Amino acid sequence: MSLIEVRHLRKEYPNATPLKDVNATVEEGEVISIIGPSGTGKSTFIRCLNRLETPTSGQILVDGTDMCDPAVDLPAMRRKMGMVFQNYALFGHKYVVENLMMAPMHLLGRPKQEAYDRGLELLEMVGLRDKALNWPHELSGGQRQRVAIARALAMDPKILLFDEPTSALDPQMVSEVLSVITGLAERGLTMMVVTHEMRFAREASSRVFYMDRGELWEAGPPEQIFEHPQRQETHDFIFRVRSWAWEIHSLSPDLHAMEASLEAYCQRQFMGRHAANACQLMIEETVSNQLLSLARKRGIADPAIGLTLAAGEGGVDMVLTIDYREALLAYEAPAAGEQDLMSRAIVEALCERWEQLEPGLVRLYIRG
Repeated sequence: MSLIEVRHLRKEYPNATPLKDVNATVEEGEVISIIGPSGTGKSTFIRCLNRLETPTSGQILVDGTDMCDPAVDLPAMRRKMGMVFQNYALFGHKYVVENLMMAPMHLLGRPKQEAYDRGLELLEMVGLRDKALNWPHELSGGQRQRVAIARALAMDPKILLFDEPTSALDPQMVSEVLSVITGLAERGLTMMVVTHEMRFAREASSRVFYMDRGELWEAGPPEQIFEHPQRQETHDFIFRVRSWAWEIHSLSPDLHAMEASLEAYCQRQFMGRHAANACQLMIEETVSNQLLSLARKRGIADPAIGLTLAAGEGGVDMVLTIDYREALLAYEAPAAGEQDLMSRAIVEALCERWEQLEPGLVRLYIRG
């Protein structure tokens, strides 16, 4: 029997149905990453598993017990499933180690010293033993999430559930939390992780669930989901999260917003600082200094510039594609046209090579 078996799970609200008909199994020791577009029921699914949300219909069998049975002993079953939330949910008026001690003492009846010693052991595991007597507000977001993971482990659960554990973190804190989760995966703990971190899903998962429109549309090993998806929707989603896209339809676009979006993408792809800077400089020279300038000279109100940056795993093989309207065809990157010598030198220095594939479309291969 599977450790978790979900049969025809449905969840309805008055104005929405986030889960329509979900069927899935999870074996002991598996690490399941749950991916998919926002608003497709991923968090609702994970919260239904331990009955933080009450399903409308269906069955959730955990270790052979139906979580949807009205007679189920929910507190006993929930002790088998640790939960890590987006917003940490730590008790601010308790020391860090006390956050780990409370549930084992009150729910499992463990002596205070035993709970304290176990708390220190778990804080050591997540690299925060020296923060045991700090208040939660004294920690960074990444540190607080690591404490939340240690607190979930303090109950010795058979299953650990994560509801987008890195979504509330700054990009630089994401890797420290994912490192802890990856370490738990190597210990053989059964885990289900709702995540937008595709690199983690690919490298740390036994299987990946792709959810869309309230259903589990595809499940399989990471290689299948990321390299040979069976459904077009899965393929389109994977492509979107692997690439960055931006459109410019104004002579005075919000370049700060564009740069922030680009920087966030570069960090998610684990691109080095040099590569990220190269991408930003390339866009500044080709778009801000050249294409927008040409559009202003020619009185074009909508320059219709589309940017796409795609990078392989770890931020290698970066390709920046610039798609611009026919009225800007005097631009030739990076060989000639209306570029000044400084712009041309910068672009050529950043490019591995460039291709003018068709009128209005340039592809630049950026050195990492």
